[in-house]
Parts: sequence; C-alpha cells; structure tokens
Amino acid sequence: MPLHNGDAERPRDHRRHPVNPFYGEADPVAGMATSPPVHALPDGPISPHNAYQFVHDELMLDGNARLNLATFVTTWMEPQATVLMSECRDKNMIDKDEYPRTAELERRCVAMLANLWHAPDPSAIMGCSTTGSSEACMLAGMALKRRWTRRNQDRYPGTARPNLVMGANVQVCWEKFCNFWEVEARQVPMEGDRFHLDADSAAALCDENTIGVVAVLGSTFDGSYEPVAEICAALDALQERTGLDVPVHVDGASGAMVAPFLDPELVWDFRLPRVASINTSGHKYGLVYPGVGWALWRNQEALPEELVFRVNYLGGDLPTFALNFSRPGAQVAAQYYTFLRLGRDGYRAVQQVTRDVARSMAERIGALGDFRLLTRGDQLPVFAFTTADDVTSFDVFDVSRRLKERGWLVPAYTFPPNRQDLSVLRVVCRNGFSLDLADSFLADLEELLPELRRQPAPLGRPENVATAFHH
Repeated sequence: MPLHNGDAERPRDHRRHPVNPFYGEADPVAGMATSPPVHALPDGPISPHNAYQFVHDELMLDGNARLNLATFVTTWMEPQATVLMSECRDKNMIDKDEYPRTAELERRCVAMLANLWHAPDPSAIMGCSTTGSSEACMLAGMALKRRWTRRNQDRYPGTARPNLVMGANVQVCWEKFCNFWEVEARQVPMEGDRFHLDADSAAALCDENTIGVVAVLGSTFDGSYEPVAEICAALDALQERTGLDVPVHVDGASGAMVAPFLDPELVWDFRLPRVASINTSGHKYGLVYPGVGWALWRNQEALPEELVFRVNYLGGDLPTFALNFSRPGAQVAAQYYTFLRLGRDGYRAVQQVTRDVARSMAERIGALGDFRLLTRGDQLPVFAFTTADDVTSFDVFDVSRRLKERGWLVPAYTFPPNRQDLSVLRVVCRNGFSLDLADSFLADLEELLPELRRQPAPLGRPENVATAFHH
C-alpha cells in the first residue's frame, strides 16, 4: 500500500458540516446538523446512516472501476460471489482450526492450480494463498535466496552477494524484493523492438551468485509473454558448459490464468524441469475481487522447510509461509467458487471473449492512422500503442488526459531502459469489458482526435501531471 503523511501542516479541522434534515436521520447524540472533523478522531459518535452517507459521497469522486483500462484487477463478479464473500468476511484465514472448511478450500485451489500447471507430481506440490502476486513473488524470491544460501554457506554472507536476473519490464514487487532482502537486481534492458527478457541475455547475466531467473508470463508494459521455454533451454546449456544450476521462477500474475486456457500448446509451466515455482493473481485473470494470489513450488526441495513456520495457534499445529498473519478468507472462498462455477470450459470462454475484445480494439485503433501498435492483444488481452511517426500535434499524454475527461482511465507512460524514448498508451481488457463498451471507447477516441490534431504541438506537461498512472 502507498505511504501517506498525516497532513501535519493542515490545521485541526473542527468545522461542522451541516446535514440537510431531509438528507440524514435524526441523531440523538450528535444531532442532524453536525459531522465529525476530517483529520482527527471526532469527540463522539454520529448515526450509522450519516457515517455511511459521508463516506459514500466522498467515494463518488473516485473513477468508475469498470472504465479503468489501466488495472489488471477484477472489477466485476456475479452477485452470488459477492454474497459468498460477504458471508465469509468475518473469517480469519489464519485460523485453520477454527475455520477448517475455508482451509480445505485453499488446499483444493492449490491442487487445482497444480493440475492446471502440469505439476509432474501434484502430491509433492507446496503451495499457499497470498494477499496477491506481490506477496507471492516475495515468498518465491525468499525461497530462491534460501536455496542459494544453502549451497553457498562457505561464501555467504562474507564474500558473495546474491543476484536475481530479470527483465527491466518486471513489476515493481521484484525491485522491492531485491531491496528488502539485499539481493542485486540484474535487469536486462529493453533494446529496439524487444520489450522483455530474452533467453541469451538472461543466461549471460548468470553466475555462481545467481539465485534464479524471473520469467514473466505477461508483461505489464505491453501484455507480451516472455519466452519461458527458451530461457530454460539457455540455462540448461549454461549448466552443461559451467555446472551452474539456475532455477526459474515464472511470474504468471496474469498469464498463468490465461495461457492454460487459450494457449495450451505453449510450454511455460512445471512441464519444464527448471521451473521451480510459479505465482499468479487470483484477483486478475483468476476473476476474483482483490486481493488474493497464489504461490506454488514444484516440491519441498524448491521450498526449504526452514522457511515454513509451525505455530501453535488456537490449539493446533499451523504451518505457515507468509509475510502477514491475519487476513480474510472471503477471497479464497470466492476463488474456489469461480473455479467451481466456470471450470476449464468456462474459463476458456471468458478469456477468449476478453482476448477477442482486445484484438478487435487494437485492430481498430491501428486503422485510425494516428497510432502505431506495439502489441495486438494476442497474448494477454492487453495491447500497447504509441503515436504514429508523422503525428506531431499531440502525444500519448494528451490522449490519456482527454480520455480521462470522458471517464476512461488509460495509462500513458514511458518505457524503462534502454527505451525511455518510447512513451505509450496501454489498454487492459478484463471480464466485463464488452464489445459494446469497446465501441463506446472507440467512439469517444475518434471524437477527440480532430481536436487533438488541431493542436499546434503536444502540451508537454510533465508525466506526473499528464497522467495519473505511474508504472
């Protein structure tokens, strides 16, 4: 979560905001004409109706989540799933003795994912739910580092510094992991039209201090899959030449819930012996409201036992591997509901429609003539595009700003090294974003273009002003 300051410079706000008597309920304690201060705890209570209304009204100023084409996170679920989550909102996921059926649903979800990702021995799989892919990636990174530490006890920490190889396109959670756990982040920069990690570059950066290579199945920058099988083959060749045995973690935050259904011939998962662990976000293309993620390890060797804490909690022996302790069981129940509700055929249908919408939008935007497509939505249902070479009157930040006026949140941002010269727009299509909504989006974009074309030049506003999105 982002850090916030406490607004220390603002004066203590004891103003009273009047509530129209026809708008609120009578409150025998505080009265209808008062409300609490904004930046300090109020002295006393107000009615539940008034408290709800004040918070509800403030939240109306947020954007419409369904029109947020920046987020990968699920923004729509069936009413039955919402009811189920409400029924489980008071269950603490960590209390497995108190809520054994919730724990059983978690175990079943791990088993289903192990089967989906072609685990050679599903009974040997180690796995758990998390608060999202960021926590799952942290856990996977910890396991990689601990395995490397075991093999280098004579050199670490005295003379050896562990490193992790990844592309410059990784999600920020990997940079956080390297910072928090004192691991050197060896990032392969983008070059030309290569916007993610490639096999040769990954192998070239590995040495005796490499704890692993992160391969991303679905880059957040442009929706493309990294070549996991090619990366594993390059590391196999490296081991034959040097004896270095470098494991691979697949960050499948989005793609691990897309590729099994739409690209079954693509080999990226536990079918590759070098893949030690995989994570995914249940709250992205797993089709569950935030926040839930999943982390799976091939076997116990991939997840060292000393990382698993066994806690005597509420009268039971509780094995746990997590960065936090208490969290709600609602999202796990919702994930099992969705697995049960859709099955393989249902997931395939949902993801296929989403990909179809993305490909249709990309094709139509490319046909406008003002933009150049980088990707076309044929891997993740995500595509990135920039302005055409001959467009000089506006840039992607102008487009993002103008679309926001219509309610559409479309991120504009600059790529990382060595393509900081390239600024793009990115559209994420999710379940619930229909062809009808896509038509509305294209109509608004086409309506804005004549005015953008008449600009003498791009407005040149700083990125942090021109767009609300920061990659």
